[in-house]
Amino acid sequence: MYIIVCYSVWRDREHNTLNFITEVCTSGNLRTYRKKHRHVSIKVLKKWSKQVLEGLEYLHTSDPCIIHRDLNCSNIFINGNICQVKIGDLGLAAIVGRNHAAHSLIGTPEYMAPELYEEDYTEMVDIYSFGMCLLEIPYSECDIVVKIYKKVTSGVRSQAFEHGFGSRSEGIYCEMHSTAKGTTFGF
Repeated sequence: MYIIVCYSVWRDREHNTLNFITEVCTSGNLRTYRKKHRHVSIKVLKKWSKQVLEGLEYLHTSDPCIIHRDLNCSNIFINGNICQVKIGDLGLAAIVGRNHAAHSLIGTPEYMAPELYEEDYTEMVDIYSFGMCLLEIPYSECDIVVKIYKKVTSGVRSQAFEHGFGSRSEGIYCEMHSTAKGTTFGF
């Protein structure tokens, strides 16, 4: 399972804090990792992508379904020594019923699926957020997500793409499609 394990939680009334003991991911989060290591191989990116998708599948097929609602590169943690990523920070997660529908506007705006703004969405909003994470990884020359958005929407390719990262032949080419029923990604 590619979800951060929470071992214990307690409230400290004296200091007015909520404390968590979780497993440690030794390499920090994906956002800081990509800033330190500007070139991540396609092989590693594919492995990490599969792990994140397996983590989302676990959340989404749980009974009841869990929607993360704030998946972004700061909430994906890395154990670099074993090439493993885990989803963490489920503080904004929603547990939903059989229809898998949620109705509140919450999350990190740059990663939020358009249907989230309509306040009527399903777990598929996490897939959109994952796609936004995939866009962020090769754009390591950008220090904030808004710069990535501007480059992507204006058709400017990342410097990593100029060096062969993400070509169709390498199998990591990504297409994003928005429809009336939500946003989907194809690889």
